[in-house]
Amino acid sequence: KKSEQELKDEEMELFTKYYMEWKGGKKSDTVSYANIPRFYYRLPAEDEVLLQKLREESRAVFLQRKSRELLDNEELQNLWFLLDKHQTSPMIGEEAMINYENFLKVGEKAGPKCKQFFTAKIFAKLLHNDPYGRISIMQFFNYVMRKG
Repeated sequence: KKSEQELKDEEMELFTKYYMEWKGGKKSDTVSYANIPRFYYRLPAEDEVLLQKLREESRAVFLQRKSRELLDNEELQNLWFLLDKHQTSPMIGEEAMINYENFLKVGEKAGPKCKQFFTAKIFAKLLHNDPYGRISIMQFFNYVMRKG
């Protein structure tokens, strides 16, 4: 007669066997890792000149593209002018505020580089306890300067 542990082991073995047959064989165990995308690429060695040059060039192109996305001084001044022009009264002390409707108007006029900053998510993130549902123009502008 078999012990209780032997019966449990046998049951588990049979369960695994039948489950694998039902699932389609053991192929799935060896193929599952193939669906995971590769995320690590080793750095090229010093003697791999072509790979070194390719890495440098791709990094330079990436940085150029990112720098083109940044707002230049003139675009920042234009953004500040638009925000100031569309501020919503009343002011809180010295702080100029803007409501969501005017925020969207500024977003339309500010240009394509600024479009990424004029979202409901960013407005909500900067929205604090203003009774009129507005955000501080200065806080938004600082946010753009930090993120952009």
